[in-house]
Amino acid sequence: MELNSSDSGYVMRFIHAADLHLDSPLTGLRERAGSRAEDLAGATQRAFREMIQFAIDEKVDLVLIAGDIFDGDWSDYKSGLEFIAGLADLDKAGIRVAMIRGNHDAARKMSRRLQWPKNTFEFRSRSPETHVIDELGVAIHGQSFPNGAVPQNLAQNYPTARGDLFNIGLLHTSGSGPSAHVTYAPCSVADLTAKEYDYWALGHVHTRRLLCESPPIVFPGNLQGRHINEPGERGFMLVTVEANHVQDVRFVPIDVLQWQRIDVNLSDVPCFDDALLAIGTSFEAALSAADGRALAVRLVLAGTTPLHGELISRSEALEAESDALALTASGEIWIEQIQIDTRPVVANPGDSAAGALATLVGTIATDDAEAADFRRGVEPGLQKVPMEIRREAGLEPLTDARFAGILADADALLRHRLTAKGKWS
Repeated sequence: MELNSSDSGYVMRFIHAADLHLDSPLTGLRERAGSRAEDLAGATQRAFREMIQFAIDEKVDLVLIAGDIFDGDWSDYKSGLEFIAGLADLDKAGIRVAMIRGNHDAARKMSRRLQWPKNTFEFRSRSPETHVIDELGVAIHGQSFPNGAVPQNLAQNYPTARGDLFNIGLLHTSGSGPSAHVTYAPCSVADLTAKEYDYWALGHVHTRRLLCESPPIVFPGNLQGRHINEPGERGFMLVTVEANHVQDVRFVPIDVLQWQRIDVNLSDVPCFDDALLAIGTSFEAALSAADGRALAVRLVLAGTTPLHGELISRSEALEAESDALALTASGEIWIEQIQIDTRPVVANPGDSAAGALATLVGTIATDDAEAADFRRGVEPGLQKVPMEIRREAGLEPLTDARFAGILADADALLRHRLTAKGKWS
């Protein structure tokens, strides 16, 4: 906090973060990472340490964490100790911390506990309360989650605003309206503005959102993306307050690994090697735009191309070559999954027996009635295959979309094999 020479009030800056999920695995990457898996596993912790260092370097006054600090109960004390190390660094720098628990780290879900440093205040879970920091002129109102599921509107019972202080509401909530997240502590914007607080620091929704400008009601999103459905920049909000009024709310990206979908259109690509060239070029373009961050990517190959069947038949080589391109790229890039969404160029099969077979497969693949008949014929045989094998092969559950995709791939693969052997032109 510092005095503002142009005003009798003060200037205060605080960080609003949420959903750190410090011990969360990065879904879809560890099994592909091999010996480097531990580097990936530590991404959430590294992003947290980046935030701590930013707070110290920028001399902020306060750090607010709106729940889900941890991904769940600790298997040991390591996650808790690493978190305390960050809090202790803030304490040494004279920075205060206030935090609540969310659905992932609710009070009754955590079997292990540690004492927080003296600069850190954790809101209780029994009922809402107010934490006043006199030297900052701040009143923070909040409540931790007692359980993993909180269906009631917690905000309605939050304390009355303190008129002589800057009031902050700290709340873990799904808000209202449609959301990809499970509904917890639901509330409307009207519920929040009725409290007449100066800023609402929300958590739980992992996508950055500004629900209201005056007063600011903000989801900062999570600190580090954890899977392909959490793409793009991740970080926290830096809030500047002057004379009890919010002057600026700024997003600060702090993630160390960014998830991204890379689409490569192979419509005009004539051969397998040129497809690899296009993939490598796309990797470099993505890294150039990533501002030095490591990338975790889902590679999606698209377009109508004569390569469709070859991509499927050489899927193992495609995966290995793509991994090699990632390893030799100009920056750190990890492949979470390769998705072949290309379509075949329709060829004339001719009148040969091979052509007749290809025509039959093509008909089954494109005719709903034929596909249904074929499915009724093969499903009894599939049921004799052990469940774990069916699941590993993507045949359990065998959804309509998955079955259609299998038929389309079989059609393309057959055409590629026969074409490659010169069975028709």
